[in-house]
Amino acid sequence: MEPQGNEELGPWLALFCAPKLSLLRAHQLLQCFHTPVNVLAASAEQLISCRINPEAVRAIVAYREQQPNNVIHERVVEALAWHNAAPDQHIIHYTHACYPVVLREIAQPPLLLFVAGHPELLNKSQLAMVGSRSPSFDGKQLASQFAAELSRSGLLITSGLAAGIDGASHAGALAEGLPTVAVMATGIDQIYPKQHRALANQIRQQGALVTEFALGQAPRAQNFPRRNRIISGLSLGVLVVEAAIKSGSLITARFALEQNREVFAIPGSTHNPVARGCHRLIRDGAKLVETTQDIIEELSLQLTLPLFSNESSEESTAPMDSTQQLILDKMGFDTVSIDMLVERTQLLVTELSSALAQLTLLGQVENTDRGFVRIFMATHD
Repeated sequence: MEPQGNEELGPWLALFCAPKLSLLRAHQLLQCFHTPVNVLAASAEQLISCRINPEAVRAIVAYREQQPNNVIHERVVEALAWHNAAPDQHIIHYTHACYPVVLREIAQPPLLLFVAGHPELLNKSQLAMVGSRSPSFDGKQLASQFAAELSRSGLLITSGLAAGIDGASHAGALAEGLPTVAVMATGIDQIYPKQHRALANQIRQQGALVTEFALGQAPRAQNFPRRNRIISGLSLGVLVVEAAIKSGSLITARFALEQNREVFAIPGSTHNPVARGCHRLIRDGAKLVETTQDIIEELSLQLTLPLFSNESSEESTAPMDSTQQLILDKMGFDTVSIDMLVERTQLLVTELSSALAQLTLLGQVENTDRGFVRIFMATHD
């Protein structure tokens, strides 16, 4: 991963660390002012006109004016210290080249991702596996076996580090010597549950630990659904192994549907209470899964898009809309960052990110560690 300088990351962290500034309001500020630097330079009157909480406005002004003991400065310093403390500790902002392309497409994507491990994995094709924290013995074994087989097939297994099915899914991938991604509902420095410390350390070495929550954030009930939207948002689909009717796994499945992801469920015994959530999902339209091949066949179209192939032709190239064509025209021949494209195209970050995601899937653009680069196909006279 290309190292991020503190000057580049600082403004993003300042926006992230502003007290009483919700994720929704932060994205609205970016739509109004385009970059965090511009947000921090805005007057108090301009910020208030965007309906920003007065406490957040005061903190931003204090940070800009370098007033002593301002809360944003203290939080930024702490985050930068963590970022710089080890080579496998990363903070990836919304327009950074390593920010997952598919995650930008969801409603209210995280401003920042704290990553311990290998951030380049976040742009790989992923399948989320979730389920009960108190699974049956067979369910736990099944999760481990499915994760191992799906990992060998080339899918990156993503889950939530929770006890039960989550842990078994991570362990199944790791047992094959393959990476896995764990999305946390706490700060990156707060492993939960505690019995998964050794598992988290192995995931960090082979894969990646990911969270949108600030350093020191302890487990809170309201943060687990927020975490679940990222699990599904990173993935092509969600596989539910075992789940009760009232289950966080069904929340993840609902997010997957809202994000236009596939939902898979493994049926179980009618006498098993943690199979009833899967049965409800199947009744509601989830794909019934008996083998890993059922998943691979369903995802085969997405796994064979031009992004994954070196072969293309004029006949198979989808027509560009005006926004996509504008972006291609402004990219030139060199690698460019999203910030540079915002300046060149004058598009909103959200609009630009969505178009870049489509161009990446169409095989017109490649997302690299240093930014986005246009793919020029060879022509024959």
